[in-house]
Amino acid sequence: MSEHDTDRGYLLDNRQAQAGTRFGALAELFDPVTFRHVDRLGIGAGMRCWEVGAGGPSVPLGLAERVGPTGGVVATDIDIAWTRDIAGGPIEVLVHDVAADPPPPGEFDLVHARLVLVHVADRAEALRRMVRALRPGGRLLLEDADPALQPLLCPDESGPEQRLANRLRTGFRTLMAARGADLAYGRTLPRALREAGLDDVRADAYFPITSPACVVLEDATVRQIRHRLVGEGLATDEEIDRHLANVATGRLDLATAPLISAWGRRP
Repeated sequence: MSEHDTDRGYLLDNRQAQAGTRFGALAELFDPVTFRHVDRLGIGAGMRCWEVGAGGPSVPLGLAERVGPTGGVVATDIDIAWTRDIAGGPIEVLVHDVAADPPPPGEFDLVHARLVLVHVADRAEALRRMVRALRPGGRLLLEDADPALQPLLCPDESGPEQRLANRLRTGFRTLMAARGADLAYGRTLPRALREAGLDDVRADAYFPITSPACVVLEDATVRQIRHRLVGEGLATDEEIDRHLANVATGRLDLATAPLISAWGRRP
């Protein structure tokens, strides 16, 4: 992806150095949620799974543990820099654009995407392709953020440090929206799954209010978008330095946007 493409597309470029740190923090925060749902859906030995927009390695590896050597996991992304090394055994890693490319061949017992569709311009087409890839009775599990539902980095805005944190988070959301992210997408997932023809649709939401992983995630994210915040006039270098110093103290209660998990079954 060229720098010009990055300006128009995904804000948090996986080729930046901080991407690996972000993937690790997101795994610590959300893998327990994801695999609670995966296990509830009965994903086990011999099944085939498609992990869409895998990003980091943790979810494909967790799925591979569950399906075992007789199953298969196809992990796809437009940039496989952080997953190519896990290919082998039941895991296949492919470069793939979920909204533009045909689904990987074969049918899947589980198709899963986490924090992917909120950033995809043609979300409806991506969803259609994922549903099409399911075998009859297969499950689709979508997990996406809803920053508009809980927009604050510091829900307890008790002082100037928290107010600065929330203002920079507003700048981050402004940058995301300018690149086509739907900041209220997560809450629409149950309806989207029903309209796609899935049965037994259910959903829940989760967000941490304070966690060491939230500190790591915020530091990496701000460093990753720093030049854009300054370039767009959304923050100054001095403000960003002050915020990063505040984050480093560990005394801010930092939250994430709610992660909405929705799942359904193909008839």
